[in-house]
Amino acid sequence: MDRVYDHLVTLLADKFEVDAERIGPDATLDDLDLDSLAVVELYVTLQEEWQIPLDDSTARADLTIADVARSVSALLDEPASGREAVQ
Repeated sequence: MDRVYDHLVTLLADKFEVDAERIGPDATLDDLDLDSLAVVELYVTLQEEWQIPLDDSTARADLTIADVARSVSALLDEPASGREAVQ
């Protein structure tokens, strides 16, 4: 999960202009001032970058950075043929 977490921190800082010092594993997307549209955009970006079927319909501002990283990591660990959208 470390590489996914590190990438997520970089993405939030670079694309969403979140101060890197505010980003921690227990910080929620809401804590980082991401509105619902930005949360969905984050999920779509992660799907495109990692080529995974991350279910953006379950994207919520109360998810922590660690929650999002775990979801992405779980999908990356699955065989490509067996991937289904993970919440």
